[in-house]
Amino acid sequence: MIGKILRTMRRKSNLSQEQIGKLTGYARNTISQYETETIQPAFSTIEKIANECGYEIYFKHITTGEILTTKNIDRKEI
Repeated sequence: MIGKILRTMRRKSNLSQEQIGKLTGYARNTISQYETETIQPAFSTIEKIANECGYEIYFKHITTGEILTTKNIDRKEI
């Protein structure tokens, strides 16, 4: 499923696999493998690609609506 999300974000940002690869430091074929789910990217890689496409990853608590991101979580909580 993450491959489809990565592909959708990239396409909605009008970026080719080669362009997003250059922006993130990954080879075009690596981006392709992420998108086809041949290999699974680390969370940090997913976040890096999302950010370059103009997206932010966050987790929303269903009941409270609290939102956590890698930018607002206190490292002491980890």
